[in-house]
Amino acid sequence: MARYHNSVNPSPDQISANEDSPPDPLSKTRRKQAMHELQSLGAALLELPPAQLANLALPEKLALALREARSMTRHEARRRQIQYIGRLMREVDAEPIRARLATIRGHSAEATAQQRRLEQWRTRLVEDDGALTEFVSEFPRADAQALRTLVRNARKEHNEGRPPRAFRELFRALREAATAELPDDAASQDWKDET
Repeated sequence: MARYHNSVNPSPDQISANEDSPPDPLSKTRRKQAMHELQSLGAALLELPPAQLANLALPEKLALALREARSMTRHEARRRQIQYIGRLMREVDAEPIRARLATIRGHSAEATAQQRRLEQWRTRLVEDDGALTEFVSEFPRADAQALRTLVRNARKEHNEGRPPRAFRELFRALREAATAELPDDAASQDWKDET
């Protein structure tokens, strides 16, 4: 007489049928969230300078869509192009792109640690004359003469109370020396400038 399915105590046949079935697909909400996330990742790629975008080694169709989106000035056309970029992002592995974007923005732990080490070197070089010898021994490809000139100019600026132009140039030179020592795949990453 009772036609209701007993969901509290399933039969052994129901249990074995559930174990053999494939896992449930993602819900529509989860799929839409993933698509929106890829779309916002594509929009974040649009904010990068062209040189950094070229270093990401994106598929040709995606790179072309990003170049076209840069030239669009109308809001609705740009919005549709960003949606198209999001659709193209579904065809590529987004994790390496996310990791590189985080590195470029300086949000990764490795990039932050590298930047702090270089800032410490910069401070030591300005305060201590013997630090340049230590830096050159650790980074043999560094141009010692150029670094010596930048250190001298940074000290002079600091003593005269001028803006820290040479101080920033010194950081860039240290970053270039440090990336010259890295393997080729890591050397192409752009570290964030600290002003």
